[in-house]
Amino acid sequence: MTALIQTIETPDGAFTILADDRQRVLASGWTSDVEAILARLSPAVRPEHLADGETEAAAATHAYYAGDVTAIDTVAVKQTGTALQLAGWSALRSIAPGEPLTYTGFATRLGSPTAVRAAASICARNAPALFVPCHRVLRTDGSLGGFAWGLDVKERLLAREAAAR
Repeated sequence: MTALIQTIETPDGAFTILADDRQRVLASGWTSDVEAILARLSPAVRPEHLADGETEAAAATHAYYAGDVTAIDTVAVKQTGTALQLAGWSALRSIAPGEPLTYTGFATRLGSPTAVRAAASICARNAPALFVPCHRVLRTDGSLGGFAWGLDVKERLLAREAAAR
């Protein structure tokens, strides 16, 4: 499979998008390092070939940073994982901008209020960052918790979304 790779500039720095031939985002993040993006995918699903190109997701990213924080909601993604991971990633997409959940709240939304570690693991293994907004999940005490692309980026994303409400 050949996948498209595109890096754009955002107020939070370089943002790289990896999309399949149907324009579904496979992985993305705040870096210009293609290898860091590929590392977000298991070796079995990494594309064999990469081509520089325009992704549909880039336009949604620009719109998001221009103030339309819902522009990312309709971007197609393709993820592979366990049934729980797939359910979790789908649930992440239902968290409204400006209304973050705690890991406990996220676990509850998944039907397992005590599965907080599993909820955190689902967020940590999320490859198409921004489009599957794992940044909208916080620690139970309201602190940021972790984020693969840096807590400074997570904090700015949450602030941008809160301001747009």
